[in-house]
Amino acid sequence: MNTHNAAQAYKQASIENAPPIKLVRMLYEGALRFLDRAELATSDGDFKLRGHWISRTEAIVSELRASLDVSVAPEVGQELDRLYEYCQHELSQAYLSNEGSGLSNARRVLRSLLDAWKSVEVHQATQL
Repeated sequence: MNTHNAAQAYKQASIENAPPIKLVRMLYEGALRFLDRAELATSDGDFKLRGHWISRTEAIVSELRASLDVSVAPEVGQELDRLYEYCQHELSQAYLSNEGSGLSNARRVLRSLLDAWKSVEVHQATQL
């Protein structure tokens, strides 16, 4: 096995064995990374690449939204659903209009949610 394949196998195993809260954090981090790439493509004038990264971000937000379990904490689940819906709307508008405000608005929400999940993750770790 070459070094690249070993690194890929390690990465895959770490994802498959990660606790759910870490996976959620990783999804937020990925979405924010894709937004960075969309903004870079915008500044480079590459709107095709920009659309690609917006679509990748939308896919993550859609997955986060689809995986909500509102039965655990209905109020929290409903609020998260509204926030994800807002992000999807803003990303769609950004995709259609080539404006940056939708990206900024989605980033602000996703950054706040990532910060909240990180604090939950830290709290859980201190409870062990």
